Amino acid sequence: MDGLISFWSHALAAACFAALMIWRLGEAARNPAQRLLAGSFALTACWAWLAAVVPGEPVLAFAESARNLLWISLLYSLSAAGEERERGLKLVYAAVAGVIGLQLIGETLQLFSPSGAIAQTGLILRITTAAGALVVVHNVYGQAAPSSRSHIRFAMLGLALIWVYDLNLYTSRYLGSPTAARLAEWRGLAVAFAAPLFALATRKDGAWRVRLSRAATFQSLSLLAICAYFALMAILATALRGSGIDWSSSLMIGILALMTVGAMVLIPSARARGWVKVKLSKHLFEHRYDYRTEWLRFTETLGRAGPDAPPLSERVVTAFADIIDAPGGLLLINDGGRGLAVADSSSWPGNGPTPEALEETTDFWAQLEAGGRVLEFEGFRQGWASARDRELGVPKWLLEDNTAWAAIPLLHHQRLIGFVVLAAPEYRRQLDWEDFDLLRTAGNQAASSLAEALGQEALSHAQRFEEFNRRFAFILHDIKNLVSQLSLLARNAERDADNPDFRADMVATLQSSVGKMNEMLNRLAPHSQSRVQRIEPQPLRPILSAAIATKRRDREVNLIGDASVVAMVDATALEQAVAHLVQNALDASSEEPVTVRVAEQEANVIVAIIDKGVGMDGDFVRNQLFQPFASTKSGGFGIGAFEARSLIMAMGGRLNVDSRPGRGTTFTITLPAAEPLSEPERKRA
Repeated sequence: MDGLISFWSHALAAACFAALMIWRLGEAARNPAQRLLAGSFALTACWAWLAAVVPGEPVLAFAESARNLLWISLLYSLSAAGEERERGLKLVYAAVAGVIGLQLIGETLQLFSPSGAIAQTGLILRITTAAGALVVVHNVYGQAAPSSRSHIRFAMLGLALIWVYDLNLYTSRYLGSPTAARLAEWRGLAVAFAAPLFALATRKDGAWRVRLSRAATFQSLSLLAICAYFALMAILATALRGSGIDWSSSLMIGILALMTVGAMVLIPSARARGWVKVKLSKHLFEHRYDYRTEWLRFTETLGRAGPDAPPLSERVVTAFADIIDAPGGLLLINDGGRGLAVADSSSWPGNGPTPEALEETTDFWAQLEAGGRVLEFEGFRQGWASARDRELGVPKWLLEDNTAWAAIPLLHHQRLIGFVVLAAPEYRRQLDWEDFDLLRTAGNQAASSLAEALGQEALSHAQRFEEFNRRFAFILHDIKNLVSQLSLLARNAERDADNPDFRADMVATLQSSVGKMNEMLNRLAPHSQSRVQRIEPQPLRPILSAAIATKRRDREVNLIGDASVVAMVDATALEQAVAHLVQNALDASSEEPVTVRVAEQEANVIVAIIDKGVGMDGDFVRNQLFQPFASTKSGGFGIGAFEARSLIMAMGGRLNVDSRPGRGTTFTITLPAAEPLSEPERKRA
């Protein structure tokens, strides 16, 4: 009968894990990361089948060691998770793998030289393997991202079930308890019960993400608890061995039941785990937090970058929630003087505040800025909040929403940038001075990052306005020149209105002015193209003639030199730049004519605008001439020279100036020369 129980329990385990292996084969073929999982299922199935058909054979021990080693390898690959492993974590895995290696060596020696001492040593090694594997399971689950723990908890529970059973089985054998035989018979059933847990865990593979956390301390605690278990078992066995009463059977069953219930409660329940964590931190540690780990994690979350990184507001909430294991939170900021706004509520369990509730929060904002204190809302609800906190006037919606747990102000240079409201975890505890200090310090860091982001956003808006203002300043300067041209046209119309040639010239001038005005309006558009739109080979004569023609009034402007040369320019931009410089030359010289001279110089074309006017001193040329809004003319905008140089530089040219007070000024434009145009190109130009 006992043999049948052993056979069928292990056969059931083999069938369950073989089914899991077949189910994961397709995924393992597509995804290399799944091959370890499929291999672990396969080896577990092989071990269970061998335990059913050849119980007690040496090959069974080798199969069990291989099974354990592959499961440990899978857990190690999960703990990597794209992050650098801690040294303590590596040592734990290395120690467990080393024990399994010694176990294999012992089994090999037992084949060639059977010995009771080797067998006893093998039992101790198997006990140590099971204990170390449980530590690894604990660490992997503790390091999992909070969002994925609900998915991997069943896999961790399945492994914990297998190794807890092994731990008790081999401990019973080492102590010589008669219960060991019964535990060995039902071992296959315990492993079979783990199979559905793995099936539940492998439904969503993407959730198997692990992030390093405060592992080293809790590794030590786990090892301490396991060693305490061994010590207790050894003491009880020694004390009861001479009593003549067999307490071991009842004791083993009780301990097994207690450990199984404890594992089933602690692993899935966030509330139970939170309670245990609080009690351990309170009674066994000097400080609640591993500050180095918390700070590195906090800054890494805030500084996360890349196309896949969540928005800064969401990262701020996540960074605070990770500190005190909160399930989510809200971030409220001042919406540019228009009131308060929710910057992030993606992880908030409820619906968030209404617009009316945010209006109620406005006074609280000012009081929180003045106080700068971290608030715990449970104290307001239960009446143990300090009198200073009660004077803050916490909004009603925060107190009525039991989800709200704590508020952290984000102060930057004594100015409140925003505040984070954290949702309560499943196990609520009262915050203490360590929580307040860490959250307040983290709030200053988050406020700095948030203020920088808001400042960058404001700067971006200011730059767009600056760009618009710069365009408008250029256009205003161009409008001034058009007004001057149209004023001259209006004065001449009184005298020459009956002249047909004048009327034709007036119509052409009006059409040109309208076209230029439309172009100015287009340049004010937010997404308009640069003023230098197309640089191509252009003969300079028509461009220079058009620029000069718009500036001739009663003054002479002479074009000399070989103006038929070709340069790489944008015709409209060059015409505008030359027109600005000619206008400046006319304004600076009262009676003398202005000369525009064209010449070739190696691979360049030189256009010089020369006047015999008042000139400028060296200090003005160096420090003010090409600065916007600097002008020596009464009523001048100080834009012409600045705009002319900007246009010429955008075409790949240079603008130099040579001026002496009382001797005039020469502006020299240097442009890249181009090959002469063919006859068809010349006609098109």
